[in-house]
Amino acid sequence: MDSIDTTDGSCDAKNANVERVAGYSSSKESKRSVNNSLTADEFQFSPLDLNDLRRLQTSFVVERDWTQYHTPRNLLCALVGEVGELAEIFQWKGEQVTIGASQLTSKERANLNDELSDVLLYLVRLAQVCKVDLSEAVKAKIEKNSKKYPADLVRGKWAKYTEYKEKHTVSTEENQDK
Repeated sequence: MDSIDTTDGSCDAKNANVERVAGYSSSKESKRSVNNSLTADEFQFSPLDLNDLRRLQTSFVVERDWTQYHTPRNLLCALVGEVGELAEIFQWKGEQVTIGASQLTSKERANLNDELSDVLLYLVRLAQVCKVDLSEAVKAKIEKNSKKYPADLVRGKWAKYTEYKEKHTVSTEENQDK
């Protein structure tokens, strides 16, 4: 999926309305430049509601009669393909691309924007077709991860949660033996 914009203009009015309601614009002059003085944790996205994105995408798909092709398997395969295209941007660059990706050329940066958008679009569409409330699923997953990776045990460490669980269980058992 290259873009939800069309060259024939059939979605322009709908896109503009959804963008107005969502509080953002896709026009070139309003696109934010990358502020490299911010840390990754300080960076913020412009407002985007998943349901607004879902409506835009559904309109795009229905206008082209593509719903018939949007099975979970097909969407997953397309998503994986887009993740591969995203990976190509960073392939062979090693660790030279740092947070903020300022080392990317303007063409690579444009490709990064496109491929991340494609991944998000396919992910939202896959969730829609599988009837998964992505907003609730993400909140539940963050909660589950906070229990798997308690901050007091994992701060500054990268190992898999099973290592923390095993070490925590062993140290708890040792303390109980004393």
